[in-house]
Amino acid sequence: MARQGLSRALVTASWLAEAVRAGRVGAGLRVLDASWYPPKERNARQEFKERHIPGASFFDIEECRDKSSPYDFMLPSESQFADYVGGLGVSNDTHVVVYDGDQVGTFYAPRAWWMFRAFGHKEVSVLDGGFKNWLKEGHPVTAEVTQPTPAVFKARLNRALVKTFDEMVQNVSSLKFQVVDSRPEGRFRGTELDQGLESGHIPGAVNIPFSSFLSETGHERSIEEIQEIFRAKKVDLSKPLAATCRKGVTACQIALAAFLCGKRDVAVYDGSWSEWFHRAPPHYKVSEAKRGKA
Repeated sequence: MARQGLSRALVTASWLAEAVRAGRVGAGLRVLDASWYPPKERNARQEFKERHIPGASFFDIEECRDKSSPYDFMLPSESQFADYVGGLGVSNDTHVVVYDGDQVGTFYAPRAWWMFRAFGHKEVSVLDGGFKNWLKEGHPVTAEVTQPTPAVFKARLNRALVKTFDEMVQNVSSLKFQVVDSRPEGRFRGTELDQGLESGHIPGAVNIPFSSFLSETGHERSIEEIQEIFRAKKVDLSKPLAATCRKGVTACQIALAAFLCGKRDVAVYDGSWSEWFHRAPPHYKVSEAKRGKA
């Protein structure tokens, strides 16, 4: 299994449990629950209040975003991000570990991981296997909510890790970078609705569903397996690569998987299909469903 290394992109449940037991959670190590679920299905904040990893704080992706944007979960400004994570006790010297409680193992945590990296923070890790496996392994949980001491965080957006709509449009003809779409195959092909939207994909994009990188237990696959997944789809990790999905969340799984293979510069198209569907011209939306109607 892919484990520690590469600036600790992943940490194991046993490593974090030892850190909790040893009392290391504090100014130097912050644990953040980045769970989010459709409101009618589960309540992430309520579940956090009922049980979470000792010392953890709740990273609310609904709060830490650009609320002026018509698209879900777009990156906030540098100052907004700095103020938000500073309020969670995160400074530029803090090692941050993010996790979520999704049943697949890891879903929203890579988005939080990428956000920290996009704003210049390198010491950030994803809990491999997520809260699901933390519980399965019998590690401690608590309902006690910790009030971290606020810290000063200075954010500086690394624009190389973010792709805009205009850059994605230009790339359709220039092909300066590869594009990998992490949505399920049916949504990529356009044969099933994408959360209420007509589906399809950006011209030239390759489809690798994010779940491909997770094992049956919900842990990240080995580096060798991840490399083979990219090779099978003819994605060259030595060349520029951008990831996209429905709203910029599971695309971050692509960035994490590539990072584990040593590629640290995968960009995420923040607006993803949500923005592309509403802004791109019709001929830039590839869909088998549309071809079938023609």
